[in-house]
Amino acid sequence: MNERKSIDCWLSDMDGVLLHEGVPVPGADAFIRKLRDSGKRFLVLTNNSIYTPRDLSVRMRGIGLEVPPEAIWTSALATARFLRDQRPGGSAYVIGEAGLTTALHESGYVLTETAPDYVVLGETRTYSFTAITRAIRLIDSGSRFIATNPDAVGPSAEGSLPACGAVAAMITKATGVEPYFVGKPNPMMMRSALNAIDGHSESTAMIGDRMDTDIVSGMEAGLYTILVLTGVTTKEQVDRYPFRPSRVAASVADLIDLVE
Repeated sequence: MNERKSIDCWLSDMDGVLLHEGVPVPGADAFIRKLRDSGKRFLVLTNNSIYTPRDLSVRMRGIGLEVPPEAIWTSALATARFLRDQRPGGSAYVIGEAGLTTALHESGYVLTETAPDYVVLGETRTYSFTAITRAIRLIDSGSRFIATNPDAVGPSAEGSLPACGAVAAMITKATGVEPYFVGKPNPMMMRSALNAIDGHSESTAMIGDRMDTDIVSGMEAGLYTILVLTGVTTKEQVDRYPFRPSRVAASVADLIDLVE
């Protein structure tokens, strides 16, 4: 910590850092409360594009984590920001849920099936073969291909479900066109979050539980990276990667004193 400027902004992954399998990580409530009380700018990040920030805020409040909607940054918001910057006032054919369609509407995009500028693929619990077929035909006709995140599988009570990355691979196989993934591990996700809170990389920390998404994207965005061991990565697995986090902590409970 002494090798960096003081941390003015905090970015944190959601699943595996603040909660695990729908249960708050011990100390997560105290960590969030310390962030709010300190007045530090912070965002909770998630690659999940299904829900709006308000939806996620209500869900977290239900398990005792008070995170306001304006402190949540999803891959849907990052995708909408990216498209707004790339092609303002454009159009898109969307496969996804309210989190993605709402974000695109609010960024000034028109959602259409007729010659859209982009096909935008997000997460949904009910991928439609008809919708996927339409996306393939639109891409074949010249629409650009964007996907919110590369996660291949997602969790459910019954087990794994195919997620955005898996469906994107199907579309790519059919069209020969690779999507541009906006969410983690693309550092674009981090940079868009920094822009949203007017943060700077040299004074921002990123907390995550995955080396291959949270830590690598934080590192590539120039952030101070902290791996917590309450998610999918164990301490023994860290050395298997060619890059390292700035710090390894057992959980966010061990980071409360870092918030000044």
